Amino acid sequence: MKQQLTSLIQTAIDTLKSQNVLPADLSPNIQIDRTRDASHGDYACNIALMLAKPVRCKPRDLAEKIVDALPVSDQVAKVDIAGPGFINFTLTDATVYAVVEAVLEAGEAYGRSTIGDDKSVQVEFVSANPTGPLHVGHGRGAAYGAAVADLLAAVGFKVHREYYVNDAGRQMDILAASVWLRYLDLCGENANDKLPFPVNGYKGDYVWDIAATLRREHGDTFRHDAQIVLTNLPADESEGGDKEQYIDAVINRAKELLGDTGFRTVFDAGLKSILDDIRRDLEGFGVVYEEWFSERSLTESGAVGRAVERLKEAGHLYEKDGAWWFRSTGFGDEKDRVVVRDNGQTTYFASDIAYHMQKLERGFDRVIDVWGADHHGYVPRVKAALTALGDDAAKLDVLLVQFAILYRGGEKAQMSTRSGEFVTLRELREEVGNDAARFFYVMRKCEQHMDFDLDLAKSQSSDNPVYYIQYAHARVCSVLRQLAEKNLTHNSDNGLSNLAVLSESHEQALLTRLSRYPEVVETAALNHEPHQLAHFLRELANDFHTYYNAHQFLVDDAAVRDARLCLIKATRQILANGLGLLAVSAPEAM
Repeated sequence: MKQQLTSLIQTAIDTLKSQNVLPADLSPNIQIDRTRDASHGDYACNIALMLAKPVRCKPRDLAEKIVDALPVSDQVAKVDIAGPGFINFTLTDATVYAVVEAVLEAGEAYGRSTIGDDKSVQVEFVSANPTGPLHVGHGRGAAYGAAVADLLAAVGFKVHREYYVNDAGRQMDILAASVWLRYLDLCGENANDKLPFPVNGYKGDYVWDIAATLRREHGDTFRHDAQIVLTNLPADESEGGDKEQYIDAVINRAKELLGDTGFRTVFDAGLKSILDDIRRDLEGFGVVYEEWFSERSLTESGAVGRAVERLKEAGHLYEKDGAWWFRSTGFGDEKDRVVVRDNGQTTYFASDIAYHMQKLERGFDRVIDVWGADHHGYVPRVKAALTALGDDAAKLDVLLVQFAILYRGGEKAQMSTRSGEFVTLRELREEVGNDAARFFYVMRKCEQHMDFDLDLAKSQSSDNPVYYIQYAHARVCSVLRQLAEKNLTHNSDNGLSNLAVLSESHEQALLTRLSRYPEVVETAALNHEPHQLAHFLRELANDFHTYYNAHQFLVDDAAVRDARLCLIKATRQILANGLGLLAVSAPEAM
C-alpha cells in the first residue's frame, strides 16, 4: 500500500512540475508512514513539510496543491491535511478487507517482494576458527546472520551465504600442536607429566578425541621421545617463562620433528574433525551455506600476494624493521598495520584484505560481514584497505553482534560441558530446542547485549514469546479441526464476499496488523533488523489471542462464520510465513 500511495504523490508532484508550480529538477524522497492515531487516517505523508523551504511555499499551502493534483484512487476513501501540512490518507473499507484475500491467494509467497531487484549480496557469518565447538556466542551470530540473509532473499536479493574457514595461521598451528601433545600422552610419552601442556593450548576433551582418532589411524607414526621434544624448549609459564614463546617453540618443534607432511596430517586431522562438527551443528540449527571459503586458498591461489603488490604499487605500504606496513592511519585508522612480517610471512590482516578484495572481484553488489562486537576496531582498517586498493568500501557493511549471557533462575547459568570453559551451541539447543534458540537470539537488535533466560525459553506460557506465537498458529488449526468435528463446512468464497461483516474492534485491529506484514518484512530486511519481525509476530499473536477470547468463530450465521474463518486462516498464514523467515516451526497442535 505504501508503494501505491507513493505513486499517487509522485503523480501529483509530476503534475505540479508540468504546471510550473514546482521546479522541474525536483526529485523528492517521498515517505509514507502509518499514522499513530486512527482518527488521522491510515497513512500520512510529510512531503509538503519537506519541500516547503526549497520551493518557498508555506507547508499547508503546498499540501493543498499536492492534494488537489492527486489522481483519483479506488483504494483511498478520503485525503485530509492535518497540522502544519501532513497529508493523511484514509483507505476504503474494500481496501482494508482486501488483505485477507491477498494473503489467502498468495499463501507462502505473501510478504515477499522484488525490491531487491535480484542484486547480489554476499552474507558472511559465524566464520568461527575451527579450533573448537561452536559456543552460545556463535549461536547468536548464526541465528542473526541466517535471518538477515533469509529476509534479504525474501525481498528479492540474490543472497550468497558464506562461511570463511580460518584454516591457516597461528591459532590453527596451536590446535595442531595441542592435538600432537595429547597424541604423545596417549602414546605414553608423558607418563610423568614431562611435557608441560601450554597454558594457551586447546584443552577441551575434543582435543583428546582428535588425538585418539589420530593414533587409531596412524599408530605410532608421529611418536617422538618426550626428551627430544623438550630439548632446548624455553620455560613454560609455570616455570616463570613466557607462554607465547613456549607455544611457538612447541609448534616449531612439532614442524621440525614431524616434517611438512606429518605436521600437515596432524593439522588436517584437527581441522577436519572440528569443521565437520561445526557443519553438523549449524545444519542442525537450520543454518546452511552456499560456500565454505578456505583462507588457505587465498595464499595458494596467490590472492594474498596480489593484494600486497597492489597496495605497494599504489604507494600505501612502507618497509620498517624488515616488515611491510599498511599506512592505514592515512584512512582514519588509529595506527598503521603490518601485512608482511620481518620473516616474510603475511599476517592475518593481509589474508583479510585479500579475502575482501576477492569478494568484490566476484561481482557482489553488496558484501555483508556479521562479526562479534569485539571486532569493532577491525572495521575501519578493512574499509581502509579496500579504499587503498581502489575498491568501493561503501559496498561493505559490517554488522556487529553483541554477546549473549545465559541465565537460569535469575542467575548466570553454570552448565556442564564436555568442551572446555564455555557452553556449546549444541548444549543450548538440547536444553531449549531450536525454535526457542533461533527466536530468542533475534529478539533484540544485534548491537544490544542479550540476556538469554533459559527458564523462559522452556516455559509454556504467554510470557514465552515463541510459545505464545506458535500457540496462536496452533489455535487456528484447532478451530479448523473443530469445524470438521461439528460437521460444519467453510465456504471460502462466501467468506471473502462477506468480509464487511468483520466490524468488531478486534477484527479491525487484526486486519490492520495483517496489512502491515509486507512493510515489516521489507523494513526488517533493508535495515538488517530481524527483531522487527519477531516483535511483529508477537503483536499479531496477541491480537489473535485477544480476538479468540472475545468471540466465537463457529457461529450459526454462515456469512459471519465464513468471514471469520477467512480472517483467522489469513492470520495463520502470516504467522507461518513470519516464523519461517526466522527458521522457527509453526506447529498445528501444542
